[in-house]
Amino acid sequence: MEDRPSTPKSDCFGHNKKNQDPLLHKKFFKKFRTIKKLGEGSFGKVYKAEYNGEYYAMKFEDRTKEQNLLETEATIMSYLKGPNIPSIKSYGYSGDYNILVMQLMDKSLEEIFNKRLKFSVKTTALLAYQMITVLHYIHDKHIIHRDIKPDNFVMGLKKQNANLYLLDFGLAKKYRSSKTLEQYPYIKKKKLTGTARYASIHALEEMEQSRRDDLESVGYVLMYFLRGNLPWQGLKIKSKEDRYKKILDKKKETTSEELCKGFPDEFREFLEYSRNLEYTEEPKYDKYKDQFYNLVCNKMGESFDYVYDWTTESDLKKRKSIGGTNGIESKTTTTKDVENKSKKKTIEGEKIEGNNSINNANKASNNNLNKISIKEEENEVVKVEGNNNVDEKIYSNYYY
Repeated sequence: MEDRPSTPKSDCFGHNKKNQDPLLHKKFFKKFRTIKKLGEGSFGKVYKAEYNGEYYAMKFEDRTKEQNLLETEATIMSYLKGPNIPSIKSYGYSGDYNILVMQLMDKSLEEIFNKRLKFSVKTTALLAYQMITVLHYIHDKHIIHRDIKPDNFVMGLKKQNANLYLLDFGLAKKYRSSKTLEQYPYIKKKKLTGTARYASIHALEEMEQSRRDDLESVGYVLMYFLRGNLPWQGLKIKSKEDRYKKILDKKKETTSEELCKGFPDEFREFLEYSRNLEYTEEPKYDKYKDQFYNLVCNKMGESFDYVYDWTTESDLKKRKSIGGTNGIESKTTTTKDVENKSKKKTIEGEKIEGNNSINNANKASNNNLNKISIKEEENEVVKVEGNNNVDEKIYSNYYY
């Protein structure tokens, strides 16, 4: 077997005596210098980076593991380019790492929750409204997320601190034809895609996912915030397979009434509705957004002001306004207006149809991404740079 060629030396890699982290305080793509490590997980590592006085988040994925989740995420996020989707600055690779440079976000909802242990009804309803809004947006563009959880919802920074963003699209995929709008077949998969704690019942049964599964996961996230925990947390189980089965059994036996007991009916109705949706059925996004809005404004007598449990006076001063100008959907704009606008932007030029996942399509069409934008800089390759977003035709050709 041919030996793998060694990685060329560059100023981007290597250890020194003072710093054992080979990625920290290094410059990538001759621009972005990492200044602080923000986190690490099975996906890779995340750093705060600086370039020309601006700050960004940099995600690193080990190329030798051949996951290609970061490439999937970069392409989908560039294609979606929505108000509740973090913007992409650059994507490429350097040495043994795939690198995604994106808009820097504030804390995730999981980080905030861990310090508070519970959220109020008002805060949870404000979050529910925005979660449904962003899912409506990506679903209209033929994408499902498949890993809805508190870690993947983050708050914006500075004047965007009222805004909720959805990220981590590495497991996302297309669920229907963008030409005919026909959904792909409902089949049994080989394994769970997503996070078991928040996964839908159908996802835990290893069935093909659709819009309903994202929404059901939102229902579990909301109850996690209100209750402080979920009934299937902390089960004493040895193997992963047995754990998934026990969680599935517990979810099935826990009714919406039991899970949502003691909280406003709007949360129970939303979860119950999501659980009972048909595979191809289009969710009633507007109805449940309106219900959460009315819960805050009519039943609770509060203002729908995007003031959360953790919002400070300093946060309020940073906001120029509350509404569409800051990325939050204005109440003067109906969801039907958003939907009609989205439907005018159908994707053209499909080449791959059926049940292929994004990762399978990566292997089949690896050269097509090069059409986006390629610039070689010594031992680095930048595939997406600046505001040069992936256009819809290239996205369609590359993945579907």
